Amino acid sequence: MKTLKYITVSLFSSLLLASCGGSSDNETPVEPVAPLVIDPGAATLVFPEDNTECNEGIINVNDETKSTVTFEWSASENTDSYEVKVKNLETGSITTATSTTNQKEVSINRGTPYEWYVISKANGTSSTATSETWSFYNQGQGIENYAPFPAIAISPQRGSTISSTNLTITLEWSTSDVDDDIVSYEVLFDTTETPITSLGSTTESNIDVTVGAGTTYYWKVITTDSFDNTSTSELFEFRVE
Repeated sequence: MKTLKYITVSLFSSLLLASCGGSSDNETPVEPVAPLVIDPGAATLVFPEDNTECNEGIINVNDETKSTVTFEWSASENTDSYEVKVKNLETGSITTATSTTNQKEVSINRGTPYEWYVISKANGTSSTATSETWSFYNQGQGIENYAPFPAIAISPQRGSTISSTNLTITLEWSTSDVDDDIVSYEVLFDTTETPITSLGSTTESNIDVTVGAGTTYYWKVITTDSFDNTSTSELFEFRVE
């Protein structure tokens, strides 16, 4: 009887192993599921405010020509870090700073116009999101009236190629001034990278120019305020097909 009992148990164990055995050669391996990566959202700028004078910077003890300004923005969605870009509008130089929070201290020149924006980044993806670009003046000692901000090209867009069946197109730009006392614009327009031909003075933020097909044009805008302070834009260019 004992022998029969052992045989029965052994047979039952064999059947159990057969029914719950390992995978067969015909089964398809399960591919691991990659984690879902969501692109970051764009930050919303808070301070320094657009088209204003920044007077909250802390003057550097060792160099009174500079002050440290705390740049602030609203935290964006799905973001692990931020890259702050601060551009000196007089020299064109750009200062880059990184932060894992929604603010960053940056040392910049006093009495100088700047523009800034924030790039949002997320781990696991090369996609980024860029905020709006704001302009401001960093307060300087004894300045009673600020020069206008350099003009920004609206049309044609910088580096664009346009098709035109007309001999005349309209150059259009925008600018602003902390003191709100802009009185005129002078446009330099040429086919060389150093435009010297003046189109004269205008109180409008646009002017008509004559163009020809197959030519690249370069232009700048000089903005003047009521105190004869001036600012010169960056070089803009476009091509006519």
